[in-house]
Amino acid sequence: MTTVSEAVVEGDWEYRRLHLPPGVSRRAAAIQLSIHAEFAGWELRTVRLYADGTRRVWLRRKRTAESLPGALPT
Repeated sequence: MTTVSEAVVEGDWEYRRLHLPPGVSRRAAAIQLSIHAEFAGWELRTVRLYADGTRRVWLRRKRTAESLPGALPT
């Protein structure tokens, strides 16, 4: 089961961490990351593969004007 942490906002970027368990194949991980990129606008920042097969993935995306505090709608 893939777990997703809450998004962290830092400046103009929003970050999210995914935890992929050891049983997830490389192909399945790539498909999950492609879905995040295609439909939610996330891009890959960092992937860490641990000895037990667990992957920790950091995704990031540029914050949009509507999610910025104090932004006026156009």
